[in-house]
Amino acid sequence: MKKIEAIIKPFKLDDVREALSDAGITGMTVTEVKGFGRQKGHTELYRGAEYMVDFLPKTKIEIIVSDDLLDLSVETIMNIARTGKIGDGKIFVTTIEKVIRIRTGEENESAV
Repeated sequence: MKKIEAIIKPFKLDDVREALSDAGITGMTVTEVKGFGRQKGHTELYRGAEYMVDFLPKTKIEIIVSDDLLDLSVETIMNIARTGKIGDGKIFVTTIEKVIRIRTGEENESAV
């Protein structure tokens, strides 16, 4: 099993969620996060004063998938979240050793 963490632009969340659902991904965790990479933030104007916004709002999606759904999941996120502009985000894939459903005690793929 693999854990996919995707950092995407917030306005892309609904489209990505819908596409992953259509691809057979049934659950995910979504977190509002802030960060920066090459974008480095930007300046904004508030009541006539300019100030620097160092951390930009992003959305983090976390999903656990079986190995056979990994490529489809990553491709789906990449295709739907891509705008072609700087700040589209990143996808991280890590290996999951064990998953346990607390309510039933089911383990691994049956717990996902």
